Amino acid sequence: MEPHETDRHTAVIRTEREVVTIVTDSPTPTKASPASLAHARPRPGAPAASAQPAQPSAGSVGQAPVTPQHVTGAQSLVLSLEAMGVDTVFGIPGGAILPAYDPLMDSTSVRHILVRHEQGAGHAAEGYAAATGRVGVCMATSGPGATNLVTPIADAYMDSVPIVAITGQVPSGSIGTDAFQEADIRGITMPITKHNYLVTNPDEIPRAIAEAFHLAGTGRPGPVLVDISKDALVGQTTFSWPPQIDLPGYRPVARPHGKQIREAARLMAAAERPIFYIGGGVIRARAADQLRALVELTQIPLVTTLMARGAVPDNHPLHLGMPGMHGSVAAVTGLQKSDLIIALGARFDDRVTGQLSTFAPHAKVIHADIDPAEISKNRVADVPIVGEPRGDLCRRRRAAPDVGRAVRGVLPPQLMDQLRGPGHDGLLGAGRDGCQGRRAAPHRVGH
Repeated sequence: MEPHETDRHTAVIRTEREVVTIVTDSPTPTKASPASLAHARPRPGAPAASAQPAQPSAGSVGQAPVTPQHVTGAQSLVLSLEAMGVDTVFGIPGGAILPAYDPLMDSTSVRHILVRHEQGAGHAAEGYAAATGRVGVCMATSGPGATNLVTPIADAYMDSVPIVAITGQVPSGSIGTDAFQEADIRGITMPITKHNYLVTNPDEIPRAIAEAFHLAGTGRPGPVLVDISKDALVGQTTFSWPPQIDLPGYRPVARPHGKQIREAARLMAAAERPIFYIGGGVIRARAADQLRALVELTQIPLVTTLMARGAVPDNHPLHLGMPGMHGSVAAVTGLQKSDLIIALGARFDDRVTGQLSTFAPHAKVIHADIDPAEISKNRVADVPIVGEPRGDLCRRRRAAPDVGRAVRGVLPPQLMDQLRGPGHDGLLGAGRDGCQGRRAAPHRVGH
């Protein structure tokens, strides 16, 4: 459902349990001087504004209210990024997005890291998000610049990585005319984003950015694209913060139902050959410590997918290895012979199950996932649990292996718990860009 506005100075965020309303004052807009714009940004060395986490709190849209200022759309974009606590943007300048680069270079709190290819910007943003737990940001120009972001956007979508991709677009009057370097990037990325925007009015930039970060970082994390026409970037607007937000169709569930938890516990107590099937959702939820405590309490063996490696050390006595076509005999046999599979943050993909009709034919299934669309999508769950465990990562993840090498087991198993690379749509060569994003992160998880 498309977000829509409420009244002019009210921001509304609906959560699972409450409605949070933010009302701002409306003084007479004033012409912004360069000095006033500088004061709107954090001073070097000053405490950072409230940063936007990968799972931001409901209703959080950044800094305290800002007095309305007359600025360009490009300045409004950068001020919005600053208000969201963004400290790093990966990208390459180009014609349609070029107006955003002057105020971006003037920013004292947002740094731009130049990459060699737009695809690298997307993978670097993924690496940044994985290292910090915050929303990664990448930027590209229209047409081929935007389409070069498709692969990292698709990878972020399948691997649940929160990123916001900002792209320039040809002037709004030229959209649909096959203008030079025009591409319908919104239509192209519709199936591989949580949501995306085409902004042709500079007044809408703050709202689109605030909503994009909220959508990217809440519920099941993922990519959101904001496509901004060139005339919206160069046009005049009045910037104020926080913007108007109303997302009535977006209410992600974060807390599982107690009845389902009790039923899962009953099945686990009655099972003779239970096994934990752990996916990347446990890593994204920062729930490794809780998982280890549960495994050691129940003494139930486990298998971890490629994206969950490191949630429990490979040398743990209950760890059977990685399941599926590139997995260990013990892990595959453990799943096939089980009478209960407890799937946490996993999606029963084909690399693990092979032919679904013959996968663990005698097992009941407890399936817990933040995304209700994943539950019973491939394998029917006897006990569905929608929700997210929370916890802290217990180890550092600085490196990002390429998919081919990691999947084929070339890397030593004892190092895999420290590595995290692209899963579903990562390509050979993406590891370098992911490492760049991780190294650029000023506040890496585990530091």
